[in-house]
Amino acid sequence: MTSERLALFETEKISSAILKLALPTVLSSLVMTLYSLADTFFVGMLNNSVQNAAVTLSAPVLLAFNAVNNLFGVGGSSMISRALGRKDYETAYKSSAFSFYFAIIAGLLFSSLAFFFNDELLVLIGADSTTMEATRAYLHWTVVLGAVPSILNVVMAYLVRAEGSAMHASIGTMTGCLLNIVLDPLFVLPQFLGMGAEGAGLATFISNCIAVIYFLILNFVKRKDTYVSLDIRRISLQRFIVLGICAVGIPASVQNLLNVTGMTLLNNFTSVYGADAVAAMGITQRLNNVPFSIANGFSQGLMPLVSYNFASGNYKRMKDGIVFSAKVIITGLIAIALAYFLFSDFFISIFMNNESVMEYGTRFLHGFCLGIPFLGVDFLALAVFQAVGKGFFSFMFAITRKIILEIPAIIVLNILFPLYGLAYSQFFAEVIMAVIATVTLTRLVRGLTAKQAHLSQT
Repeated sequence: MTSERLALFETEKISSAILKLALPTVLSSLVMTLYSLADTFFVGMLNNSVQNAAVTLSAPVLLAFNAVNNLFGVGGSSMISRALGRKDYETAYKSSAFSFYFAIIAGLLFSSLAFFFNDELLVLIGADSTTMEATRAYLHWTVVLGAVPSILNVVMAYLVRAEGSAMHASIGTMTGCLLNIVLDPLFVLPQFLGMGAEGAGLATFISNCIAVIYFLILNFVKRKDTYVSLDIRRISLQRFIVLGICAVGIPASVQNLLNVTGMTLLNNFTSVYGADAVAAMGITQRLNNVPFSIANGFSQGLMPLVSYNFASGNYKRMKDGIVFSAKVIITGLIAIALAYFLFSDFFISIFMNNESVMEYGTRFLHGFCLGIPFLGVDFLALAVFQAVGKGFFSFMFAITRKIILEIPAIIVLNILFPLYGLAYSQFFAEVIMAVIATVTLTRLVRGLTAKQAHLSQT
């Protein structure tokens, strides 16, 4: 590890170190959200609710990729950073090779299932006779053909970030995202190729392929100065490597699978009210992805520093990083929530100038934005538990957040307040989770700090 990256983890001022790690990650997360919004924006310019609904209905399937991204990306990066903190470089090599190649296998499995069970998948995500063909066309490029590059793009960014190269990770991710934004209008709009939702899917496929090529070139150029190994001979099925990655990755994957379940349930409930309501819910969910990306990006950027200092025993530096991150994240999310609440009409109108969609979307956004400030605490706690290898805590957070709180809230609130109650399920779940996260995280940090104080006295 270079002296610059070593200083970043061990000695650099905590605010500076966190910002160097987190800001590129937040930026790349926001750009990824923007390219998701770009699909909605350019497809929305067609003023065709069916085409827009196709992108919305496909979202849970694309979100399901995050189960693999988290299994091998979050799990692998946590393992790599902890290994570097112990100066165990061979484990870092083996963990990265394992994560890379098994991510490819998982992507191929996704593609195969989507190809052979295409009709069943379309019914599952809520497509009907009106939206079936547009949704099928979008999924053809993004899932049937695009699962492997989409997954590798994110997993490789996690692995590169694990050794402190946050900027390189962000450049790779943003390259694909910015290309997607450029290609979208060319493929979607009628004055060019006029492919509609299918064109948005094709743009996504091409951009993810380019991003993967960037990471492969980066790894080749830095092959003598990186602990991210793509050498197939370094794949190891040693028990401690497989369990170390899975102990963090599986709970993170479960969390995302439950997110898919919640989103699918939300879309299915909304679809009863027609294509306009589905389109409005899709726009609202994508707007909600902006604060979601900030909270997640900042937390994931913090992970390598927490993992490294946890493994090396510098718990004070780890605690200082968590506290600083919490202040930044929560302040930013409160500002976004206020903007969404006060200017909801404007934000919805950006994507679709349809009176019915705007009416639905404005009321949906009011509900969603109430839960936004509480996202920060939840994501920060999850990132810390993932960073220190406490997969059980992550797993219990996922189960509590979705199965115990949010999914029942979706069902009950829809009964009590048909359609519009759906938008308040996030607020209900996040408030309770923020309390649980604060208590649990505080206990963890206090326990580690007391341990360090005890060791220093003996």
